[in-house]
Order: sequence, then C-alpha cells, then structure tokens
Amino acid sequence: MTALDYVNFAVAAVTIALGLVGWLAPRWTMQQLDMQAGPSNMAYTEVSAASGCLFVGLGLGAMGLDQPLAWVVVGLAYAGAATGRLTSIIRDDAASRQSWTFFGCEAGLAAWLILANLPGV
Repeated sequence: MTALDYVNFAVAAVTIALGLVGWLAPRWTMQQLDMQAGPSNMAYTEVSAASGCLFVGLGLGAMGLDQPLAWVVVGLAYAGAATGRLTSIIRDDAASRQSWTFFGCEAGLAAWLILANLPGV
C-alpha cells in the first residue's frame, strides 16, 4: 500500500466511525449538535440515516471498491456537506466555533479526497 492508500483508508475509517455514532447514538449526536426532535420524532430517523448510515455506506463502499473515483465520490460528499454548512453559517447567522470547525474538517477532507485521487490531477 502507498501513503495515498493509507490516508484514504484512514479517512474512510473516520467517516465510518462518525457514521456509526450518528446511526447508533442519534440522541447523543443530536445533543452534541444542538438539535431536538419534534412531536413525531422524525429527527431521530433523519440523524440515523443522513448523519449515520449514509456515511457508513460511503466509507465502506470506498474501501470495498478502492478505486480513485470511489474516493473522489466520498470527497464530493464532503464538499457538499461543507458547501451546505458554509451556506447555513452565512444565511442563518449560524457562525460558531463548532460550525467553523466542522466546515474546516469537511472542506479539508473534500480537498484531499478529490485532489489526491482525481485521475489526471
């Protein structure tokens, strides 16, 4: 394995770990993110799906395929998350240390996965 492979797999492992937390501990995840459920408790299923198993699937898929474009797709997912977070920070006046930290992590992972794995770059 090359250094690129080790970093890609480490990013996938972190992605899976974060996904497992969102999936298996949605209440705790929501507390950490300052979120609360409404009358239907739909928020728990949303966190389990969108902040949980989606990331588990992304990480496992990229590891299983272990192809440059698979890693780029995970990077594009992180780029989408970073874009959404930055939009919300600006639009919703949601700037906080935590929001900026999450944005920085998402943007950094996106940049790495896309630039390091995009064929021809």
